[in-house]
Formats: sequence, structure tokens, C-alpha cells
Amino acid sequence: MSSPSDGETASSGLRQRGESQMETSAAETAKKSAGFNPAGMFTGMDPKWRNWWIRGVFAFVMIGIFITIILMGPLSLTFLVVAVQVKCFHEIISIGLMKYREYNLPLYRVLNWYLLLVVNYYSLGINLFYYYPDFKEYLNTIARSHKMISFLLYTSGIVFFVLTLKRDFYRVQFSLLAWTHITLLMFVSVSHLIIQNVFEGVYWFLMPVSLVICNDIMAYVSGFFFGRTPLIKLSPKKTWEGFIGAFFWTVIFGLAFSYFLCHVEYFICYPNGGPCEYNQLFHIKEYRLPKFPFGKGATVSLYPAVLHSVPLAVFASIIAPFGGFFASGFKRAFSIKDFADLIPGHGGIVDRFDCQVLMAAFANIYYFTFCRMLNPDHVIKTIMSLTAEQQVQVLHKLNESLTSRGLV
Repeated sequence: MSSPSDGETASSGLRQRGESQMETSAAETAKKSAGFNPAGMFTGMDPKWRNWWIRGVFAFVMIGIFITIILMGPLSLTFLVVAVQVKCFHEIISIGLMKYREYNLPLYRVLNWYLLLVVNYYSLGINLFYYYPDFKEYLNTIARSHKMISFLLYTSGIVFFVLTLKRDFYRVQFSLLAWTHITLLMFVSVSHLIIQNVFEGVYWFLMPVSLVICNDIMAYVSGFFFGRTPLIKLSPKKTWEGFIGAFFWTVIFGLAFSYFLCHVEYFICYPNGGPCEYNQLFHIKEYRLPKFPFGKGATVSLYPAVLHSVPLAVFASIIAPFGGFFASGFKRAFSIKDFADLIPGHGGIVDRFDCQVLMAAFANIYYFTFCRMLNPDHVIKTIMSLTAEQQVQVLHKLNESLTSRGLV
């Protein structure tokens, strides 16, 4: 069992790391500006405006990279999601590594990355075999045994963990194992949902992601110019003015951006095939307006998807920011300023994607609850992956059903 002094030592190490990070950030920035450091061009400005320009410039750079990857296709988006997930996992696990260094635990990092690989194998395999039935023909045995293979790989990791248990450090090792599993749950499960959104149509990936980006930008801009009233103690720089201003602009942006996306086939068609006409969400529909105040018989023609953008925008404005507040509380618990220093003015990947976690989960659940329509092409591909005898059975059943309803 680990002694209280061991825990205090580890906690002290984490606090010292965070305090050191916050105290030396200005000095590190000054040193970097002497070499090739893009943020160095803003040296000498008022700190408030310096941060404004650094955040703004690198925000545009990130948006440009993001747009480029989107235009490269759904497969590129999938790789992007996995890359972001891996980096988020690395940033969170790195905090736990403080205890690894303190106690010299055996092969802790190896087990972390092994479990990440296994869980991704399971998650990506499920999406791949479901959305691309033809792929099963090339990996038939692996596809049929996918869950069993995943389970055996995972249990091998647990066996490996048990064999590396070190006397007097059981509590610490099990705590770190739980840390790893919670991190996997947060990021791999969410990336699984995001990839599902991509395969259901790029619209369902791009819309929620863009809403959070818009809300984050407008909250910063509104708070920068008009912020006076603190919003929450966990994030002292957040203000009610920024929160309310971001809500207003995010809803407006959601309506306009959704209307634009409805006109571009690339965003609304199924990436794995299928004519766009199958999805009625992207076809103009006439809605009857209430008699008051519009008058009797008044109607309006809209894309149903535009209406669905409203609840997405509301969630992105009111609930998704709590993902950021959660991350702020986490950083305060470990006395760190940012999860990493990868992006100047923004911090690490987790610092940029903390709000996307809740938003991605909500967008996926909302879509599958209220919006999803079966893709006939996917059904046909699934039938074609059956054996000849099974296809004949499906044909007979379908013929009986159509005949009984007088359709043939």
C-alpha cells in the first residue's frame, strides 16, 4: 500500500509543475521569439492585445487547415478525428505520468498506448464494417471475429497489468489504470460518435463542430469588447456578456450556415454512396405558420435541416461550454495553466476541443433520434454481402410483403 507521504509527494510534484509552467510562460515566450517563433512578432504589445492577435492569427490558421482537410474527403476527416483523439489522450495521460516518474512503475506508458490501440481497433472496426459492407468480403474472417479479437486483445492487456503489479504500489497502479480507462471513455467513445457522424454525411460532422467554433470565437470577441460581469469562478475571464453574445451569434450563424450547406451535395450526400434524394432533410418543405400573427393560410418553405440547426446551436451555446468549464476545473485541480503548449495563444489540443466532447455526443444522439433516415444503398450492399441462399430468402420475404400490400 502507498503511504500518505507518497501521495503528498506526487501531488506536490504536480503543483510544482503547474506553478512552474505558469511562472515561466512569459520567459519561455521571450526566449522563443529570438528564434523562429511566429508568436514572437507580437512581442512588445500590450498583453491584452498581444493575446488577441496571437489567438486570432492561429485561429485562422487552424480554420484554414480544417477546411483543407474537409475538402480532402471523409477518409481524411476520419484520420483527423483519430489524430486529435490520440493527441488528447496523450495530453491527459501525460499528467498521470508525474506519478509514473515518482514511483518508477514498470511499463506504465506501454500499457496506456496498448489499450488505446486495442480500443481504437474495436471502435474503427465497428464503423468500417457497418458503413462499408463490401469491405467484409476482403476481411471476412476478421470481420466475423472482430468482437472476439478485440476482447482477447483487451484481456491480454489486463493480464499484462496484473503481471506488472508492484508491491507497495497497488493503489497507485490501480488509480492510474482507472485514469487510463476514464480517458479512453471520454475521447475514444466520442471519436467513435464523430466518425459515425462523418459516415452519415459530412453535414452532421461539420455543423456541430462549426457551431462550437463560432460560439467560442464570438464568446471571446463579445467578452473582449463588452465583458464586465464574471460568469463562473472556474473561468474568471468568462463573462455573461460574452456568453449571451455568443448565444445570439451562434444561432444566427447556425441558420445561415445550415442553409448554405443544404445547397452543396458534398456535405449532404452519404459518403459511402447513395443518391442524395434519399435524405428528405435536405429537400424544401412547406410549413404552415400559426394564424397569429401571420394570418390564415400563411406558409413558409424551408429545408428541414435548417430547423434542426436551432437545437444544435442552442446546445452549442448553453451546454457545450460546460465542457470547457469542466476542463478548467481539471486544470485547477492539478495546478496547470494549459494541457500543453502546442498552439500559441490556445494551449493544447484538449484546450481547443474540450467543448467539442459534449457537442459531438449530443449531435450524434440527436441525429439518430430525430433525423436519421435509412440509406437504401446501404441496405442493398448489406444484402449483397449475404450468401446466395440468404439473398434468395430475402427476395422471397420481400416479394411476400409487397404482394400482401398490393404493391406488386
